[in-house]
Amino acid sequence: MDTQSYKTVSLNKDTVKKEWVVIDATDLALGRLASRVALVLRGKTKPGYTPHVDCGDNVIVVNAEKVTLKGNKMTDRVYTHYTGYPGGQRFATPKEILSKRPAELVRKAVKGMLPKTRLGDKIYGNLYVYAGPEHPHQAQNPKPIKLNEI
Repeated sequence: MDTQSYKTVSLNKDTVKKEWVVIDATDLALGRLASRVALVLRGKTKPGYTPHVDCGDNVIVVNAEKVTLKGNKMTDRVYTHYTGYPGGQRFATPKEILSKRPAELVRKAVKGMLPKTRLGDKIYGNLYVYAGPEHPHQAQNPKPIKLNEI
């Protein structure tokens, strides 16, 4: 038996091939979108996935303002934020966040699905979310992917 054919390949930052992908968030459920985006960001959709290396793709999410939430989640769910000052606890519903900063809702959902480590912070930097259909990353030639193809 040739043992060389069973060698496990472990990627490092020099051998990783990162790509740019675009996901259109129009009429997609927020949680399903965020979980699939987190998979692509981590690199779990690639055959050479290595847990301790940033081997995921750069993800551009467009039309973040058109994301949906089922049931009463748009008004009943509450996000809590603390400013750091006494009495500085702030509350916001997804409806309020979508009206002020639509991209923030998607970023918050994806960040919650990434590891809470230094690597997770670095991976989170590969996410670009835009409220409308336009984005400034045309020079990278991003390829569009559909959520059910991931």
